[in-house]
Amino acid sequence: MRKEYDFSKGERGKFYRPDVKLNLPIYLDDEVITFIENIANKKDVDLSFVANQLLRSNMQLAEAIK
Repeated sequence: MRKEYDFSKGERGKFYRPDVKLNLPIYLDDEVITFIENIANKKDVDLSFVANQLLRSNMQLAEAIK
């Protein structure tokens, strides 16, 4: 790396897009992935679908508790 960089010709906000949605990766423990994979394989559905359904059911439980 250089000691200094010249940003005098830089343009602030050139690549900023306020409407962009970021999909951040989520890292699960091995046992959790195995659990979700088993359910997905039995139901013949996508892994993401099962994970979202499990999280949605937890969200509903949390709302019911409030």
